[in-house]
Amino acid sequence: MVAPPDNDVLWARALHVTHNGSPALTGVSLGVREGEILAVTGPRGSGKTTLLRCLSGQLLPEQGEVWFNSTPVHNMGPVVRERLRRDRFGWIDPEPHLVPELTAWENVALPLMLRDASHRASKTTAQEWLERLDIGDCARKRPHALLQAQRQRIAIARALVTMPSVIFADEPTAPLHRADRAHVLRTLTTAARSHGITVVLATHDAEVAALADRTVALLDGRRVNTVHLPGAGEPTAPAAGAAGAAASSGSASDGDSDEAEGRAACSLSV
Repeated sequence: MVAPPDNDVLWARALHVTHNGSPALTGVSLGVREGEILAVTGPRGSGKTTLLRCLSGQLLPEQGEVWFNSTPVHNMGPVVRERLRRDRFGWIDPEPHLVPELTAWENVALPLMLRDASHRASKTTAQEWLERLDIGDCARKRPHALLQAQRQRIAIARALVTMPSVIFADEPTAPLHRADRAHVLRTLTTAARSHGITVVLATHDAEVAALADRTVALLDGRRVNTVHLPGAGEPTAPAAGAAGAAASSGSASDGDSDEAEGRAACSLSV
């Protein structure tokens, strides 16, 4: 077992996951630097959500390693992983999962109150984040009285309210219209950069990925250098200096990689 580089807040090596007998991740390796906004791109079904679930400790890989701040997440028990997710991570789903009985500010403040923060402090912080996301006037409304876009903004505020070390955002703007999507993404990325929060963002939208510092592409559960989306057609010739559509484990100079790692088609160039 080899510890990750010191400047990587998250590090994964040779992750293998199957769903119902079909490969979901095949030999995927990557590092995420502290304070970085990393976009995991690729078409639907490429393994983006599975990768985020492994990195966040929600899902243990069948093979491979996941490290957070030099601590092996893959060796943690379920209770310790749950505490890690509660205390250090934030998660944003494609669809907002709010507690219907709670108001907007109560939904946002819930993670703080679970940490035994005072009612007053939790409410104040929650309302501040609602204002930043332009939904301060929704603070006392319950989810059923809100539009889908408003509910998603509440879910994003809830992920930010504890100022986690890492936010995992799985297609966080999928239910939003174009104008709402741009505003919410600016808020998320600005908050992350100003507070040093690392963001791992799964998306199949090129405009969303363009806001990231760096992108990692998946296709059929494998790390690739270029993803050609369905219907895009076959390229007539690769661009000069561009990498191929799928790379083997490591770069071309890694000819001494073993055969199994070669079959994994996992690019280690990050």
